[in-house]
Amino acid sequence: MPPWDVSANSAVSDLASSGCELHSCTQILTINLEDYFQAGVFHRYISPRNWYRFESRLQKNTEDTLQLLSDHKTHATFFVLGWIADKYPELVRQICSAGHEIASRGFIHQPLLKLSPEARQEDLRRSKETLEDTIGQEVRGFRLSDGWLSRADLGFLDELMQAGYQYDSSLMPRHREFLSQPWRRFIHVHESGAGRIVEIPPSTMSVAGAWMPVAGGNYIRQFPTRMMNAVIERCQKNERAPFVMYFQVWELDDQQPRLNVISRMATVRHYRNLGKYRQLLPRFLKAARFTSIAEHSLLPSSPLAELSSTAFSDTSKRTMWRERQRGPSSVSPYIADPRQRSYRRPAVTLVIPCYNEEASLPYLHRTMQSLRHELSRSWDLKLLFVDDCSKDNTREVLASLFGNDPDVRIVSHYSNQGVSAGILTGIRASNTDVVASIDADCSYDPHELVRMLQLLTNDVAMVTASPYHPDGRVCNVPGWRLILSHTLSRLYRRLLGNSLSTWTSCFRVYRKQQIVDLDLKETGFLGTAELAAQLCLHGRKIVEHPATLEVRLFGFSKMKTVRTILAHLRLLTSVAAVKWRGSCGEENRS
Repeated sequence: MPPWDVSANSAVSDLASSGCELHSCTQILTINLEDYFQAGVFHRYISPRNWYRFESRLQKNTEDTLQLLSDHKTHATFFVLGWIADKYPELVRQICSAGHEIASRGFIHQPLLKLSPEARQEDLRRSKETLEDTIGQEVRGFRLSDGWLSRADLGFLDELMQAGYQYDSSLMPRHREFLSQPWRRFIHVHESGAGRIVEIPPSTMSVAGAWMPVAGGNYIRQFPTRMMNAVIERCQKNERAPFVMYFQVWELDDQQPRLNVISRMATVRHYRNLGKYRQLLPRFLKAARFTSIAEHSLLPSSPLAELSSTAFSDTSKRTMWRERQRGPSSVSPYIADPRQRSYRRPAVTLVIPCYNEEASLPYLHRTMQSLRHELSRSWDLKLLFVDDCSKDNTREVLASLFGNDPDVRIVSHYSNQGVSAGILTGIRASNTDVVASIDADCSYDPHELVRMLQLLTNDVAMVTASPYHPDGRVCNVPGWRLILSHTLSRLYRRLLGNSLSTWTSCFRVYRKQQIVDLDLKETGFLGTAELAAQLCLHGRKIVEHPATLEVRLFGFSKMKTVRTILAHLRLLTSVAAVKWRGSCGEENRS
């Protein structure tokens, strides 16, 4: 029986027996179901293809939310990404089974309005179908996952109607927008040539001739509690329309991992007062009755009566539920195929130097599982971590995540020696002829190792990932860093007569025997440039692979900019002296 069936729903029955005008004393609660790393503030830095690398806190945050609602006998409308239903179908069914309404936020968290009309229709169709296949019930509502509708975007409501949605909650008039259409602030029916759709805007308040958002989310977290309590109470008393509130489940979680890629303002906006809803929500739910959009539409005199005119479909009478055969996750833990043991795969050791990388390691662990799975058909991947005398819990976390894996070794420096020293320690300690290295922060995508290994032919000493290659990319790195890197690269190219675009990358593949005999002295960030310069001086071949360099997500860079610039100038002088002595020696011999 659908959770919004009046005969089966105790919440609606309780409301119906109350003595007040139901629609004016019953408010609407909506909840956006998403994980912390899917929030819009991170779109620029985190691609959906990398979501699997993050520690998911969705299950716990959702269960905490469900418990809170259950304690206060409250139902809500959950706006859910199709991706979440595909990845966590049992969690979405759990929400539905608890009597809450499921609505759509699109398939993935993205700026949907920036896509082509064809791509938008595909996303709207796919998310609706995935959610319906998951819960076996019709999905009627929609809310944008990124941003709110403006006056110029109202045509999008036609697209929602074409995709089969019957209501939308993506319009929240703010400031002076829609002042010529003040009724847009409240629940209304939007009509066009495509038909009719009910619009359910989150609540706003009139202040000094403009409209201020007060419906929830970041607004309630940032402003003083007393002030917001008074504002919401005023809205509920003075407005005839129901108060429409919303929040994200991750806003209950003050223990979520901190990502250090966003601006200071965005950091305040996302992280300030996390967990505040754990105290605020019980107060709101005690002070007023809240229910879902679907249940509110069934109340006498509800402004959502348009929705109740078409009864929600009963799952026992519907044939739309097509429970798909769900295969394993697209990114699964590494499991060696027994058939692969019939031949010997070449081995490669991936060296990962670590210094105070405690925050990055869970992200790295999930990435390495995926990489090992992808490489497993062609290569036997060994991991060798070098703890460079970290001052945090890097060593303990490494042991916890990787300690029981026979293909993983962990070695330690007894004093901090620098990233290049860590790479050299790993190369010398490896038991394979082919060795690779990468930063622990995954600022380069480790999956590029698959293609880099293919470039390591017998005549190549080193393959290096190159964001400054004509086909490479740099994302979200400050402009001054790019100018510095390009300037240094030009100096190295001119001095050594080599067209190499990137000299300082830590993401490389080596032939061990071509490296261990080099007289390398630099141990810090400078060592990567020295190694490349030494290979050039010895006439050994370097191949570049175009790659994308992204800003680190966890922790902080250990590089000291001014010190590094001066060190590069010193190294350039040293290389020039070596080259000059070599040319003088050749002239003397001739």
